[in-house]
Amino acid sequence: MSNGHSITATTEAETDPVTNSFLKDFLSLIKIGIVNSNLVTTFTGLWLAFQITNRNFLHELDLLFYTLFGAALIIAGSAAMNNYIDRDIDPVMKSKKGRPTVTGRFTPSAVLITSFSFLIVGEILLFMASTSAGVWGLAGIISYVVLYSMWSKRKHVSNTVVGSISGAIPPVIGWAAVEPGLSFGALALFLIMFAWQPPHFYALAMKRTEEYRAANIPMLPVVKGFKRTKVSMLLWILLLFPLPFLLMDLGIIFVILATVLNIGWLLFSIKGFRAEDDIKWATGMFIYSLNYMTILFVSMIIFSIFI
Repeated sequence: MSNGHSITATTEAETDPVTNSFLKDFLSLIKIGIVNSNLVTTFTGLWLAFQITNRNFLHELDLLFYTLFGAALIIAGSAAMNNYIDRDIDPVMKSKKGRPTVTGRFTPSAVLITSFSFLIVGEILLFMASTSAGVWGLAGIISYVVLYSMWSKRKHVSNTVVGSISGAIPPVIGWAAVEPGLSFGALALFLIMFAWQPPHFYALAMKRTEEYRAANIPMLPVVKGFKRTKVSMLLWILLLFPLPFLLMDLGIIFVILATVLNIGWLLFSIKGFRAEDDIKWATGMFIYSLNYMTILFVSMIIFSIFI
């Protein structure tokens, strides 16, 4: 009996790290952080559309499932495809050397199969939610995989702006599932997400400038330098200022909160021109951008309850 128990214990000890390692690699492949953050914006679009159309989401949980699970799968599938496409440049980037496509833990064919499976199933679910949601899902896939990953990322300094198109689509997918015709609120969410992304990703690009230079990726800090990047970040943040007013239906308190967030980000951006440590400042800008998005979209959900 004792030998049996010791063998079992040993086996469990040996398999657990393997299981954990596989899970870690899988989550890295699908970029789980990006999946989660995009699901927040997808849910916000879905929720606001329910509120504005005076429908109770508790009566349409199937729609909620189709939309959120479908969106999660196409985002994960697109991320896996991005890893497949970038497997030749990721090895020279320190921050990406741990990806399973670089370490060899997942073969290219396995990554392709995973990606296409997720994309196909995800699209089926979105089309079950509504034709409009499915079409917007396809637009998101094409804009991220083709326009960004395959085309602009390696060729144009405007790659971040092109990539912002795909990042702005998830809340529209959520809205389209409930209201296929899309009202003005869906456009507002798209524009907010579109304008938020360049300063967010430029901050990250500044932190990884030398990595992108080594990989020959024409990110703005690599091609134009830090000062020009700071100017661009400032201009994109200024573009955010009028956008909360497109969501006046959420009330004046929401608009005030969004404006305060914008002012805080603007002041942080201006400080960058006097920063002694650009990387430290860029790290702070990146963290602020993440908090900005979370607070803004959660507050949309909260304030919509009182419409």
